[in-house]
Amino acid sequence: MSITGKYILSQLSSPGKSGSFFYYSRDYRFIIKTIHHAEHRQLRRILKDYHSHVKENPNTLVSQIYGLHRIKMPLGSGRRVVHFVVMNNLFPPHRDIHLKYDLKGSTHGRITRINAHETDLSKYTLKDLNFLERHEMIKFGPAKRQVFFKQLEADVKFLKKVNVMDYSLLMGIHYVNQGNKNGINLSIFDPKSGDKTVLINTNPRDIERQDLPTDVYPGRSKYVFYGHDGGIRATDEENKPLAEIYYMGIIDCLTGYRTKKSLETFFRSMWNSRSVISAVPPREYGDRFLDFIKKGTGQAKKKQS
Repeated sequence: MSITGKYILSQLSSPGKSGSFFYYSRDYRFIIKTIHHAEHRQLRRILKDYHSHVKENPNTLVSQIYGLHRIKMPLGSGRRVVHFVVMNNLFPPHRDIHLKYDLKGSTHGRITRINAHETDLSKYTLKDLNFLERHEMIKFGPAKRQVFFKQLEADVKFLKKVNVMDYSLLMGIHYVNQGNKNGINLSIFDPKSGDKTVLINTNPRDIERQDLPTDVYPGRSKYVFYGHDGGIRATDEENKPLAEIYYMGIIDCLTGYRTKKSLETFFRSMWNSRSVISAVPPREYGDRFLDFIKKGTGQAKKKQS
């Protein structure tokens, strides 16, 4: 019902470094992401272990994938095959995300360049070096920190087991005291019929905030990392609430460490330390990722802008 409603899909972004396209479902609940054939194979390869992990860890931070699909389309004398997954959308429809981080635990090239006079960072996805330079911390008091680390350790153990790497912690931060101010940059595809000519001649139109749901999705509140308004509230060292709400999850978990990545490790490590490059074996990658996130979680030493 979410995906086949009146408004079919809203494009989230243009192709990024991976070449993938991202779309929202009409109710903002799901993301539809195109993936490479190798990722399609990898998901099928790890599916049994993935299913077991999610069943045993209902609060897992690993991306929740609900469907793996393939479309075959005629293209000239041949055909084009498109693979895509349907997965959970971490970010809420009713809250501005004031700051976004994509954290891998590696530092080589992991920075988003921002104009020094830029005041609105919501349109950027910051990375590991930005996180370090801004002296950012994931603000969890002792109780939430313990729960977070326990789940993070279980998830990384699973990702090592299935021999994947290059994943990251995607984290959106909503500052309660700032409220909702930002506009949204989304459009919806709203054809009047399924006729081929109508589809071709239909242009996307802008979507307004009032077109989106005004609450979190039913059933999410029972899970630890969705329990506070669709996310998890920051706390101080006395476990009292702070001004931030975090929306987080581990994404891009379908890159297997095979020959191509092994060669990338070899060549990149000729010019850079293995401690800073992204392409390292799963066990090494997981340990470094876990260490980086743990070091970046705790009591903030100073107030951030």
